Amino acid sequence: MAERSFVEEVKKLRLSGGEVFSGEGILAVTKALLESGVSYVAGYQGSPISHLMDVLADAQDILADYGIRFENSASEATAAATLAASVNYPLRGAVTFKATVGTNVASDALANLASGGVVGGALIIVGEDYGEGSSIMQERSHAFAMKSQMWLLDPRPNLPCIVQAVKDGFELSEASHTPVMLQLRIRACHVHGHFIAGDNRRAKFTLQDALQTPQRDVSRIVLPPASFLHEQEKVQDRWPAAVRFIEERQLNEFFSADADDVGIIVQGGCYNTLLRALERLGLADVYGNTRMPLYVMNVAYPLIDSEVLRFCEGKRAVLVVEEGQPNFVEQNLASILRQAGSTTVLHGKDTLPVAGEYTASELLKGARSFGERYGRLQPLPVPPPVRKVFALKEVSAVGVDDGPAPAVLGPLADSVNGRPPGFCTGCPERPIFTAMKLVERELGTHHVSADIGCHLFSILPPFHIGATTMGYGLGTASAAAFGRPDGKRAISVMGDGGFWHNGLTSGIANAVFNRSDNLTIVVDNNYTSATGGQDILSSTALNPTRSTGHEIERAVRGVGVKWVRTLRRTYDVAGMRDLLREALTTKEAGPKVLIAQSECMLNKQRREKPLVRKAIADGKRVVREKFGVDADTCTGDHSCIRLSGCPSLSIKPNPDPLRTDPVATVLDSCVGCGVCGEVSHAAVLCPSFYKAQIVSNPNRWDRMRERVRAAVIGWLQRGDARRREAYAF
Repeated sequence: MAERSFVEEVKKLRLSGGEVFSGEGILAVTKALLESGVSYVAGYQGSPISHLMDVLADAQDILADYGIRFENSASEATAAATLAASVNYPLRGAVTFKATVGTNVASDALANLASGGVVGGALIIVGEDYGEGSSIMQERSHAFAMKSQMWLLDPRPNLPCIVQAVKDGFELSEASHTPVMLQLRIRACHVHGHFIAGDNRRAKFTLQDALQTPQRDVSRIVLPPASFLHEQEKVQDRWPAAVRFIEERQLNEFFSADADDVGIIVQGGCYNTLLRALERLGLADVYGNTRMPLYVMNVAYPLIDSEVLRFCEGKRAVLVVEEGQPNFVEQNLASILRQAGSTTVLHGKDTLPVAGEYTASELLKGARSFGERYGRLQPLPVPPPVRKVFALKEVSAVGVDDGPAPAVLGPLADSVNGRPPGFCTGCPERPIFTAMKLVERELGTHHVSADIGCHLFSILPPFHIGATTMGYGLGTASAAAFGRPDGKRAISVMGDGGFWHNGLTSGIANAVFNRSDNLTIVVDNNYTSATGGQDILSSTALNPTRSTGHEIERAVRGVGVKWVRTLRRTYDVAGMRDLLREALTTKEAGPKVLIAQSECMLNKQRREKPLVRKAIADGKRVVREKFGVDADTCTGDHSCIRLSGCPSLSIKPNPDPLRTDPVATVLDSCVGCGVCGEVSHAAVLCPSFYKAQIVSNPNRWDRMRERVRAAVIGWLQRGDARRREAYAF
């Protein structure tokens, strides 16, 4: 069950040539693939292209109409290797995955693909989430394009440009026999707009044709001596072919190139933000008309020497807008200009931030500094905007008190406190780490290797669990060095998504082979939850196009693990605590695996809430559970909050005038998971938690029972009030 359904939106993919397509960037990419005559698509979900996978999954009937094979790949390496179909056959194929973490995993396949080259068009759509929207290490995909000499497209973030970039990417790949990377930032993936659709195309040469007439070219296989020739081929043949194609098709764009003797060279993906900054400085208008000359590199690699020199000719200075580090583009431009003897002054990271995302405020400051230095800030007459335009504010970072948390910017700092990210309300992973904290009280602290996924929030307050994270599914491998049979056992954590992605072989099987004595906790919440709730091998939902229901325990036992336990309800904090204690103290040697199962609460709520609303609307009896705290019983110790961290647990003033400590309270966002009560019971805390039932459309028995309860409680309350009056002075 994906985070979002595109069943209605994918109907737009059937639009014919000349019709207007309106929608989101992700949908536009899918439409462009159909119009390009693609034969196969594969990928691994991850921000910001998770929705592209969801669109493709919801559009499988349309893909089938055109003979297109679609696969949810087991990993990014699997996806990249799928492009091998384009090595020997004129088949167009596309794969997609998340940014540098995806290219990291896929790098072996990509390197072999780029070395041998392709016959059919091969497009790698990389969801670049560099900057504030990213949850990964701050690196750029640009380096992978340079390393393997694949061409990198970075189109202006509007739908016509994105669609054209997809089509150009396939043609560039075929013209130069080189795979092409298409980089889409978060905002490009989710930008809305429209373009004139073309006709969807069926591939002239199909997958069936390839199977019926197998072809083989030994010179394309990466083995000596062919691999030595590939390097020469890249430089002598493929690179010049790519440059010719880029020049002839004018993939890069010039705006007002000769309007002034200073200018700006900008990556295509940063164009919208730069134009907004120039508009606020009076150097451009909201329609894209600019008095500041712009050279927009929709192809970020390779750089085209002739275009760079033509743009810089007669200019005193140019500013390079290149987001991220290292400054590959700036270095390349400097080399081109100096080798050609150009005297144009080159500015880049000396004017703009050395690292970090180039937000509108940063580009506003950088463009202003550049403009003031060269006297180019006279106001430009512009037509009135067709919409309300809000001025950009330059803000400075304001530190927060609790560690290296993200900075709070501008006036928000006065009203919004910095806080760490955490588990959702009712998350089934929270009680796992609560149990780990309880065991820690008994057995002391253990080394814990964390992993990519929601469970990584355990490293933050209130749990403070986890020492390292090395990659998706590498939690167990991260503790491999500590797998001694004669010491305190290390603990590793991985999710079910990471388990199937990489963890079974790199972690569990490796631990068996090396006779590790550590404990691995596999958090099984039925989905790859952190990327939007897509199904995986162990999902319990029946998927019409995928095989599900494969148990993690069977896979673990299949590679040789003897000590395996499965807890089918993670909210059982006491049960989880006991299993953890057993795993960490048992005399049995060898790796231990504890599988903790409960469905992701977000996906559960997405599935159940519509059903509940419908049942209530239909007049059916519906019972929902909520938890609360008895303020008279609560001691104000707040251990329940420290051992849980649930967003629905908060504090409120103590109703007793003789007690000053605030008491715990449960907010209305409670989903009734019950973990707060379980924690109180397992940790032997105060008995202040209670469970209440909310009955919609109650029957006669419910109403009668409520009247009896109200009468009894009212009688007791009146008696208590009389006793209070008797002792009053």
